[in-house]
Amino acid sequence: MQLVIGNKNYSSWSMRPWVLMKQLGLDFTEQKYRFDFSEGSAYRQAIAKLSATGLVPALLDDGLSVCDTLAITEYLHDKFPHAGVWPADKKHRALARCLAAEMHSGFGALRSHCPMNIEAHLPEVGAKIWAEQAGVRKDVGRIEAAWATALQTSGGPFLFGDFCATDAMFAPVCMRFITYGLPLSDTAQVYLERVRDTPGVAAWVADALTEADFLDFEEPYRQHR
Repeated sequence: MQLVIGNKNYSSWSMRPWVLMKQLGLDFTEQKYRFDFSEGSAYRQAIAKLSATGLVPALLDDGLSVCDTLAITEYLHDKFPHAGVWPADKKHRALARCLAAEMHSGFGALRSHCPMNIEAHLPEVGAKIWAEQAGVRKDVGRIEAAWATALQTSGGPFLFGDFCATDAMFAPVCMRFITYGLPLSDTAQVYLERVRDTPGVAAWVADALTEADFLDFEEPYRQHR
């Protein structure tokens, strides 16, 4: 299997399946392309040949190109049904899928105002966002509540027991919380640190920190550093 991804410092969607596969010990190689969304760029041309959507990530396997993070997740579950992509318990599996889907389609304010930027440290920007953006506060509150409910239901240590696709879906959110220093409940902070310290997430972060490939369109707050 080959996973097509973008810059590790910025590409939250690429991070999700990469971290999941790494954490579960699934064998794959990565094919990374530097983001460049200008018309006719080498990036656009390359990704268009590999992904029907023209977006990353895409999983290449057995002559298939599987696009979209949730579709990749379900493909991995079908291919490796006992690897732990989803929880073994049927009820936990349903709840895990619900929460992953909510992450996939929701939290627009957090995404918009706090783009993933792993190498950055922007607590002063985060404080301003927190004070001015009610939508971000609402998104964070919902995430805290969802994490707390899942952890209480499963008993932890991850959202539904062992690390699964839902934890991978929220890994970029953890990176956002760290970058912008957003205030969190004790339960959320403990969970965030647990995710950050997993080998799969730590490996992605280590790679991101070595890129030193700063893209202006991904750096709306660079002037604040």
